[in-house]
Amino acid sequence: MRYHALAWLLLAASIAAEVVGIIALRYADGFTRLWPSLAVGSLYALAIWLMSLSVRHLEVGLAYAVWAGVGTALTAVVGMLWFGESFHSTRLIGLAFVVAGVICLNLDWR
Repeated sequence: MRYHALAWLLLAASIAAEVVGIIALRYADGFTRLWPSLAVGSLYALAIWLMSLSVRHLEVGLAYAVWAGVGTALTAVVGMLWFGESFHSTRLIGLAFVVAGVICLNLDWR
């Protein structure tokens, strides 16, 4: 059980690294700016490494679905709040579906 909880923490850290990498990607300006570009590469490498550690104790499909879903939702929220991207009710509905999908994937029907 202890390794299972650690795996979820590693997955959360992987998601955080991926989302921060996306923010850095915005500042990298098509990889023409050195430091943001190095941050993108480093953060994505970190995200994949942390994911590889988490899937030692989590199902691969579940871990990837959570990583992709939560990462997508967080990136959309950051875009709306940090970069002032459009904030429509349809986006909120889409985010709600992403969260609902992640919850459904985590339900154990056994």
